[in-house]
Amino acid sequence: MIHCSTVEERVSLVSQMLSKPTHGLISQWSRAHHVSRQTLYRWATKGRQALSAAFEAPQVPPKPKSPHVFLVLTLLLETHASYRGIQTCLREMHGLHLSLGTIAGIVKEAGSRAQNWLKQQQAPTARTLALDEQYSSQRGKAYLNVIDVHSGQVWATVPPVAVDGESWTLLLWYLSEQGIETKGTVSDGGRAIAEAVTQVYGSTHHQRDIWHLLHLASQVQARLDRAVSMEQERLPAIQRNAERASAGKAPKGRPSGVTLAQQQARIAQMQYVAQSVNYLCQHVRRMVEVVVVHQGRLLSSQERQGEIEAALDLLDELAPLATTVMQKQIQMLSKHLRLALPQTLLFARELDARNLHAVRCLGSEAVALLAWAWRRRTVLGPSSTHLLKAIPSAWRKEAAMLLKAWDQAVRASSVVENWHSIVRPHLAVHRTLSAGFLALLAVWHNHRIAPRGLHEDLSPLQRTGSASSDHTWLAALGYSALAA
Repeated sequence: MIHCSTVEERVSLVSQMLSKPTHGLISQWSRAHHVSRQTLYRWATKGRQALSAAFEAPQVPPKPKSPHVFLVLTLLLETHASYRGIQTCLREMHGLHLSLGTIAGIVKEAGSRAQNWLKQQQAPTARTLALDEQYSSQRGKAYLNVIDVHSGQVWATVPPVAVDGESWTLLLWYLSEQGIETKGTVSDGGRAIAEAVTQVYGSTHHQRDIWHLLHLASQVQARLDRAVSMEQERLPAIQRNAERASAGKAPKGRPSGVTLAQQQARIAQMQYVAQSVNYLCQHVRRMVEVVVVHQGRLLSSQERQGEIEAALDLLDELAPLATTVMQKQIQMLSKHLRLALPQTLLFARELDARNLHAVRCLGSEAVALLAWAWRRRTVLGPSSTHLLKAIPSAWRKEAAMLLKAWDQAVRASSVVENWHSIVRPHLAVHRTLSAGFLALLAVWHNHRIAPRGLHEDLSPLQRTGSASSDHTWLAALGYSALAA
């Protein structure tokens, strides 16, 4: 009896089986070696697999991705680092030696991915867009930015182009082709933006930023106050010379050219003009609030416009009483406010229908009380949702819609200024930003979770209601392994 008990004997037997044996040979070997046919077939299968594995190309496990891509992009965006700064940090803190070309390549690749991501952005509902330019070091050129007013999401950001209506029109057409529906726009009143918005959307839904107008009013007021202070500083010297003249002594210094009484009258008139301008500007500021309560009721947009026009008429009457230099300042302010008035009160006209419906349902006194509480919501709330809990149940349905309309009223383009503050440090480091870099910065910003404030623990994408809001910015760019 021959029994295959050693490895060499089994290898010899399996080799003969794999060399295409004739019919009946397996049964003959089974009887001769006292091994079942199933065992022989199992040995043959194992031998065939061993031979295949021996002659196949070796399976080399893929190398895990290096974390230096994650480190480069994080240092670039979170710390506003330059390429050389990134190179130094990686060498000193992680022992990684990357060339500037490698770092630039990583940023370029990420920027290309970011541009593709921006092209695929969608909005589930119509959005209100804030438009503004951020001027660059190139004369006559600026970065064009389009930001969502209510969420802060960056819809488009363009490297330096000519600031004209054509550039803005092309950008707004691009957003329309992308499928972003626009409910309204807001800007600081730039001519190029106004021209493009009128051509693409029409001027009926373009809101003028009120804070730029109020800032202009504060500048004129500061110049008036400074002029009054300068005249008051001259008064002691004039008074001393008047006392010397009454004592029969010669005056000291350069002659002032005015008497003490004339200087006092001049100062009194300038103070009157400055105080009057301040009062009128404060009145205009009050009329452009989201809600204005007067004598127990809300003022409509037409009533507000009448109040502002009356204030501007009084401002025109004050101009002749001011000095020659300040006359031009007051006239410039009045002209600026008159030209901007139709677009400045657009938000109020849009609220008229909702306010009127609430007055019919709840009464003017109840709506005025809600307006009083809403204006103090940071103390009583701190939000409209908290205010609703303290409102009688019979009011809540109508009050909820009214407070929501007030919350979403658009008067300013401040959100685009916030984006400028994010871009500005990178612009200071890199001097100029490419389209890829801007797109990369926009993707990072759109996914960034607010650590505090009104939108705490929410990203711009989450506030917009986007389907991609659950991803991190690295995962959105295809660096999921690194993001994990």
